Amino acid sequence: MIQFVVLFLAVAVIAGLLGFSGVAFVSVEMARMVFFIFLALFALSFIAYLVRGKGKPPLR
Repeated sequence: MIQFVVLFLAVAVIAGLLGFSGVAFVSVEMARMVFFIFLALFALSFIAYLVRGKGKPPLR
C-alpha cells in the first residue's frame, strides 16, 4: 500500500513540474487517501495486538 502512496506522490510531483495542476491535485488526493487508509489499518492491527496479547506458544 505504501507503494501506491509513493507512486501517486511521484505522479503528482512530475505533473506539478510540468504544469498539469489538475492531475497533480488528483494524485495528491489519492496518495493522501491511501495513506490514511494505511494508517487506520495499522492502528486497528496494533490495537488488536495489544488486546489479544502474545498468548500461549503453539504446541509442537
